[in-house]
Amino acid sequence: MLFVIHAGAHSNLKYRALNLLVDFFITSVITLTLLHPIQSVPVQSWCFESESVVRIGRSNDNDVIIYSAVVSRHHVELWHNPSGWEIINFGANGTFVDDKPIAQVPVADGMTIRLGNSGPKIRIRVAAANSDAGRVTVPPKRSAAGQKEEALTERETAVRRRKGFDESLIDEALTQIDLD
Repeated sequence: MLFVIHAGAHSNLKYRALNLLVDFFITSVITLTLLHPIQSVPVQSWCFESESVVRIGRSNDNDVIIYSAVVSRHHVELWHNPSGWEIINFGANGTFVDDKPIAQVPVADGMTIRLGNSGPKIRIRVAAANSDAGRVTVPPKRSAAGQKEEALTERETAVRRRKGFDESLIDEALTQIDLD
């Protein structure tokens, strides 16, 4: 996947593009919790920040490895896209939400999936990681007198540096990010 963002010097597009990237990549936190098969209490949890794909299955190359006879080697993938998270079933024994088999459905915060008809249950929590912390304030429009744009506050600048933003990427006319 390739994003090309053109940010003109006299528009607020570069700030909107930056906020889109912040929302898409940084503020996405998904927590998966394996539930006890009888008591439905948490057994183990995995938290992923800024991931675009989370893979669940029996194979060691998954992000979440679950050893169960009904879990396929590559059973489920959670994909983060601009509209939110989606869950996609690849398991031979199916993935179930509310005892109904699914192929691909949007993830809802707090939903529980079951891997296989009688397999392990996983609760999914989706949250924004400090959703306001990474936001960049759009400067006010320039007046006819040609006033300069207001600088970012110290807090916003510190947040951008902490999150690893490269200032040169914001000011370039063409920014390219390869997600592959």
